[in-house]
Amino acid sequence: MTISERIFEKLAQMGMTQKQFSESTGILQSTISEWKKKKTNPTSEKIMVICKVLDVTPEWLLSGIEKNGSRKVRSDWYVVGRDTELGQMIGAYNTLGRDYRNRLRGYIDAMLAMEEADKS
Repeated sequence: MTISERIFEKLAQMGMTQKQFSESTGILQSTISEWKKKKTNPTSEKIMVICKVLDVTPEWLLSGIEKNGSRKVRSDWYVVGRDTELGQMIGAYNTLGRDYRNRLRGYIDAMLAMEEADKS
């Protein structure tokens, strides 16, 4: 989902018209209409005011990631900071040779199966 698609989805959820959105943000109605017609996205200068009016985080607007870290629509990729626990795990995984990577994936698959069995 693109930035503009998230904007229009949020407007619909809020029951806000493009005209009201234009008045609240100071962004021309023609510009907002262009986002929808041409499937373009707002410029970076407009992101913060859009977030404020829609009451969303810039992270959600740009990526679809919710405040709790979940994603409504599944993405084909993740953005992870290198200094986070997950970033460090990915870094360590990338240093492993093929055999150890395969073994690690096997451990993960086994753990997922065990967790699924515990839920049943």
